[in-house]
Formats: sequence, C-alpha cells, structure tokens
Amino acid sequence: MMLTGDWIDARETQDVCRMLEAAGHRALMVGGCVRNALLGVAVNDIDISTDARPEVVVALAEAAGMKAVPTGIEHGTVTVVCRGVPFEVTTFRKDVETDGRRAVVVFADDVESDARRRDFTVNALYATRKGAVIDPLDGLPDIEARRIRFIDDAETRIREDYLRILRFFRFHAAYGDPAEGLDPDGLAACAALADGIDGLSKERIGAEMGKLLAAQDPAPSVAAMRQAGVLAHVLPGADDRALAPLVHLEEKHEVSAEAARRLAALGGENPVEALRLSRKDARRLEVLRDEAAGTQTPEALGYFHGAQTARDIVLLRAALFEMPVPRDAFAAADLGANAVFPVSAQDLMPTLEGPALGKALKTLEDAWIASGFTLDRQALLSLAT
Repeated sequence: MMLTGDWIDARETQDVCRMLEAAGHRALMVGGCVRNALLGVAVNDIDISTDARPEVVVALAEAAGMKAVPTGIEHGTVTVVCRGVPFEVTTFRKDVETDGRRAVVVFADDVESDARRRDFTVNALYATRKGAVIDPLDGLPDIEARRIRFIDDAETRIREDYLRILRFFRFHAAYGDPAEGLDPDGLAACAALADGIDGLSKERIGAEMGKLLAAQDPAPSVAAMRQAGVLAHVLPGADDRALAPLVHLEEKHEVSAEAARRLAALGGENPVEALRLSRKDARRLEVLRDEAAGTQTPEALGYFHGAQTARDIVLLRAALFEMPVPRDAFAAADLGANAVFPVSAQDLMPTLEGPALGKALKTLEDAWIASGFTLDRQALLSLAT
C-alpha cells in the first residue's frame, strides 16, 4: 500500500527524511500521520521514527542547517525544525520496565520492537518518505475495519500505562466504527483494570476526557465507559443519559461539537477537581450547569452570556429535560446578545445615588429584559419616576 498527500510530499518532510537516510539511517513516518492518512482524516503533526540515536539526529540536523531541539532527548525524541516546520524525530525504542504511569525505555534497532511498545495496532503503522506503508503488527486490517485494538495482550498494554484505558475509548470515538462497537477484548481489559485510573494524575485524565468529549459523537464510548465501570473512576457521579440526546440536538441544529457542553451534560461530583480544569474552563462549566438548571429566557441568556453560550444552555436544557428546543430560541439568544441597555446611571442621578441607584438600575434592566428589549429609554425612565 502506498500513501500520497501534500504532507508526505512536502519539501520539509522529504528533506528531514533524506538527512537521516543519507547517513545510512532509517526514516519512517509513524503513528497519527500514517493512521489519519489511511483513514482519510487531515494530517497535522508528522512524527518520524529512526534507528539513529538522539545525539546523531542532533548532529545530522545541525550539519544540514536545521534546528535541533532536545525536547525529550532522554526518551529519544528530538524536535527537528526545517524551514519553520517542526518534526518530532524519535529513536526506535522498547520498554524494559513500567509502573502504570511511565516506562523505562531503551533504544532499539528494529521497527517491530518499536511497534510493540505502542498502544493500538492502528498507531503502529509506518511509512517511508516515498509512501510505502510498513505494517509490522497487522494493523491494516484494523484500519480497514475501523477497529481500535490493543497490541498483543490488552491487559499488558494497559498495565504499562493506565491512561490507555481512556485512550481506548477516545480513539474509538474518533476513529472506530460505531456500528461495530468496541473491541470486546479491549473492553474487558479496561473493565478489569479500571482501578488503575485512580493512580493517574488529574491533569492527564482531564486532558484525555477533553479530547474524548470533543469527538463528533462520544456518546457510545462514554456509555461503554459507564458500563465497564470506568466512568465512575474518571468522574464520580456522572450520568451520561443526556449525552446522546445532546449530540443529536447538536447535529440537528448544526452546532459544532464542544467538550465543555458535553461535560456539563454529564454532571458528576466536582468535575473541576476530578479533571483539574483550568479557571477559564471551570467558570464556563459553572455557567453552563447553573443556567441549564435555571429559568432565564433565551433572550436573557444571550444578554448576560453571549449568543454562543446561550445556545449551548438552550441545547443542554433540551437534552437534560427531554424536550425540544423552543422555536426561535437561537434567534432570541442572538437578539439578547446584541441588545444594549438604553439607560445609564447618569440618567438617574442626582435623584438617586448609592445602593438606591444600583437597585433602580437593576429593576429597570429586569423590566427591559422582560419586555423582550422593547422598552426604550424614555419608557424606562418613566418607570423610574
């Protein structure tokens, strides 16, 4: 099988590979770029695997006029920058010791050893700079079937790094065949070893869940996580019953997938801590969850939170309470987002000051919102007298 595409034909890609090959080393594109190209998905980052040791990669790159950054040199990774384009170049490796979170690796000289330390067969595919695919572990049939399958024994792969449990569900959501469901051996292994998630850092868990929930339709994967007992370790108290309806409503109303909206639908006990969310993400989640349980109109939601957040809340309410999205709710949210309160503090001074001024402004603003933003400045000022 041969791969083609701008990403592999690019001058920078070819030059980095030639730089290694000219010195007698192998240069193979690996992992996500090969997988995505085979699946017809956009290729973003290009990783290159080689038998050259890291110090050799640095020397060769610098001799060729490229920049070499030792981003993970202790693990064999050097970022080679060619005309502004970065490539992660990593020496073939094999694991010799793992503790469920990180591995002790040694460098290897062959592709198969490097492939066997990876997680899934679809990520253990390589390609030469001319596009010839190398499949040391029979990953091409899994690509064809859109099947996410652990390399060799699933439990062994998971014990090497328990984050692979979450990656299993995330990769199925992103690349798997929803009609076929998840690989049963992998699912059984995830269920058996779910306790291992408790030893992972909250940051790693949160990052992986964010990627999973950003998939086009994460609902089947999240349902499988619940059934396997994994979701309870990730986010205690989470309930995924509203997730599939939410995804359906997003598709119906042509709203883009977004992780925070889906996370709000899951609920759960203290997701901010469980997933170690940033302050920005925590604040957004708080607004979505609080307002989804509230009674503000779409107009008011748009006015206070902006059109996009208002639409998110409308969708969440419909999914959580199993009701249709109100007609013209999005238009109402847009109306509120563009509305400008026509009264200022100056209009009520000096007759009113201090707390009385603030209270009056709030009363007038509430009346203005309740009117659907139809009361003009004069009508509102008449209410204040």
